Amino acid sequence: MAIDNLFAAGGIVMWPLLGFSILAMALILERLVFWFRVIPRQDRLVRDVLKLYRHNPSAAYSQLERNADLPLARIFMAPLMLDRPSPEEFRLALESAGQAELPQLRRFNTLFDTVISVAPLLGLLGTILGLMNAFASLKVGDVGGTQTAGVTEGISEALVSTAAGLVVAIFTLLFTNIFRGIYRRQVALIQEQGGQLELLYRRRAEQGGYPRATTGR
Repeated sequence: MAIDNLFAAGGIVMWPLLGFSILAMALILERLVFWFRVIPRQDRLVRDVLKLYRHNPSAAYSQLERNADLPLARIFMAPLMLDRPSPEEFRLALESAGQAELPQLRRFNTLFDTVISVAPLLGLLGTILGLMNAFASLKVGDVGGTQTAGVTEGISEALVSTAAGLVVAIFTLLFTNIFRGIYRRQVALIQEQGGQLELLYRRRAEQGGYPRATTGR
């Protein structure tokens, strides 16, 4: 069956399902571009910054400034901008910056969940409407007569709309789970490497007093 015929056979619920499928594809594309841009650079940046910070905090901060479009760079910059913070203040600034970046990392999760939940319900609604049309086409004493076409159309509408709703939901769910897995790994990276940065700061503070801000001001 051709796509246009398949769409017509699904009935009225195919229009909102089409809208949800377009929305899901747009959000998936945005998240793919975001993560493909962030992950390779962020992993490399954190290694370079921690290595630099052991010997030259100012150079480490400059490296972060050049990559300020990355969430992890902004998180690391927040405590390093403080002037001679105590270890507790350093930790609080690091944690606050991390919490501020989390919404961007899990962006569109609510919309993904909405598509996953609503698409099957729209398919179910199409099933009900199709069966209603099928039964409405039946007349007593006319089984196998002129109303057979109406029954067939109603059943076709029920099946096509159900399948379309499931396809949209399943497709969106697969990518949503992938993005959630990436998000959890990035949160673990932020926590682990943030702890490493805090530990380095504590050691520098114990050895020679609290370092001044590395902003160059």
